[in-house]
Amino acid sequence: MQIHRKREPDFHDKYGTVILLGGAIFCASAWGYTVTQIGIEWNLSPVGRVTPKEWRNQ
Repeated sequence: MQIHRKREPDFHDKYGTVILLGGAIFCASAWGYTVTQIGIEWNLSPVGRVTPKEWRNQ
């Protein structure tokens, strides 16, 4: 029976998790800045935007 073992860790073993976390933090911070600083009005609540129409009696 052969046991396959790596002799030394490769690049992904050494830095894969760090690069993944760094990219995730960068992406989250870029979106956080974009959402909070560019002045988009999201209008998530319909209160004040939806007004009833006047009734027309025929």
